[in-house]
Amino acid sequence: MTPPHHDGAAPGRLHPADLARTAVVGLRTRPMRAALSALGIAIGVAAMVAVLGLSASSQAGLLAEIDKLGTNLLTVTPGQTMGGADARLPVDAPAMIARIGPVDMVEHTGKVAASAYRSPHIPSLNTNSISVHAASLNLPAAVRATVAQGRYLNAATAEQPVAVLGADAAARLGIAGIHPDARIWVGGQWFYLAGILNRAALTPEIDSSVLVGYPAARKYLNFDGHPSRVYVRAQTEQVSDVQKVLAATANPRNPGEVGVSRPSAALVARAAAQSALGGLILGLGAVALLVGGIGVANTMVVSVLERRSEIGLRRALGATKGHVRLQFLSEAILLAALGGAAGVVIGVAATAVYAHVKAWATVVPSLAWGGGLGAAVAIGAVAGLLPALCAARMQPTEALRTV
Repeated sequence: MTPPHHDGAAPGRLHPADLARTAVVGLRTRPMRAALSALGIAIGVAAMVAVLGLSASSQAGLLAEIDKLGTNLLTVTPGQTMGGADARLPVDAPAMIARIGPVDMVEHTGKVAASAYRSPHIPSLNTNSISVHAASLNLPAAVRATVAQGRYLNAATAEQPVAVLGADAAARLGIAGIHPDARIWVGGQWFYLAGILNRAALTPEIDSSVLVGYPAARKYLNFDGHPSRVYVRAQTEQVSDVQKVLAATANPRNPGEVGVSRPSAALVARAAAQSALGGLILGLGAVALLVGGIGVANTMVVSVLERRSEIGLRRALGATKGHVRLQFLSEAILLAALGGAAGVVIGVAATAVYAHVKAWATVVPSLAWGGGLGAAVAIGAVAGLLPALCAARMQPTEALRTV
């Protein structure tokens, strides 16, 4: 017996290519409505991709910054006494810390009880949160700060009324550049300016400081010589061990009055705070995606009502309920997928532009674009399910009669 010959798909089944073609035709007949519905999906997906991408890019940039600045910087500061008063570090604390074997560099600053102004005519209340510190000569190398203009203190200028400004201090004083006669009013007398530092990422307290040499601070500003902050660079593999003994080394009599911190930990905490904020924006993106899904559902419901004649004709020509159901469900999924794809492109582009401006590496996790596109398709399927079921339940005669 000769086997039956089949030229096409099995009866009662719709070929995937035909299904896709039918879905595309359904959307092309109403391009404006389809575009507006897809826009809601695109906005939600773009928000989700951009938030995750920017979060990943900022963290990558932060890790690169930490690697550049080093994670081996420790700071020693005075705490409080048992009575609650402010403690003081011993004058020889930096020298004692330098004796620790794995310590590579020790630099320090001391808070000076003086105020800095642009000129003596500035009211004393307008300090602009600028502090004056005595500083050791290799401080920029220890905190990885660079000189933006001029030069830093040296052995000669540290003896004279000469100052170096942190980046914020220079801005608050209204000083944009260094010239031979540049000077500021510090502690009741003029101090000439030697240079301006760039921002110090690990040590922001330096940014708002006026730095003078220790000898000049003692001679001109009645400084007592006690350091207020000691910066310690230790061998990277032994940072934790050094951190444990710093307090007792800096102040053997009262180690409980010494605080020890690791500035790079603050950058990691800042990244965690940014991630928390990103979670909030991610939630807003999910809401926008949900609203877009409602728009898709509305579009498909209206489409079913407007296309009753098409549904009736197809059913009269032999299309099954499953064919009609798949047609409208595939239209909803295709509409959401197009919106999701557009949202992914927009989100990636936004991430790339912002990362380029911030000089970060552009990082878009696969979870961002894959999850965004998958969520769009899922929402499209859910949004199109009810209209598809309604279309499939229509009887051919009833659909044709109501036209």
